[in-house]
Amino acid sequence: MINGFSLTERPDIALASLALRRGATRPNPFGLLLPAAGRRIAGTQVAAFWTGPDQWMIEAPGNAESDFAARLRAEAPGHSVTEQTDGWVAFDLDTASAARLMRLTERLCDLPPERLDIGSAQRTGLHHMSVFVLRLSGSELRIWGIRSLAGSLWHALETAALRLDHAA
Repeated sequence: MINGFSLTERPDIALASLALRRGATRPNPFGLLLPAAGRRIAGTQVAAFWTGPDQWMIEAPGNAESDFAARLRAEAPGHSVTEQTDGWVAFDLDTASAARLMRLTERLCDLPPERLDIGSAQRTGLHHMSVFVLRLSGSELRIWGIRSLAGSLWHALETAALRLDHAA
């Protein structure tokens, strides 16, 4: 715990990108209805978040050591699928208070609270890094960042949590 926040790296989550090809119909991988712009949706096996027009990242908890991209390709034949697990790092940030979570988020990145409702997925800058901020629940965020900046991202999250109650 860091000042009432739980910060956890999630190395167990497999990640693959999915992009529609021109003229293709939208697939429903693993029975999941792919989300609209700025949204994230979770199914029983996987979750998906929107990254751009006709593009999504598909998360698969507990599958980081498997060939998840191959499984996704089988679920979305004729679409572009790229393995992303080794290029990204996920951190879950959780606290007992949604208000404290939003106060922390306001100090970390330039996202107004109304854009971070439950189920949102926003790409933004956090310090000097580009990240995806996913609102999993009222009190929990998942932050995806570039793996080569994992140490810097952890430091930024940890420092902001430690300083939250001392900020003016």
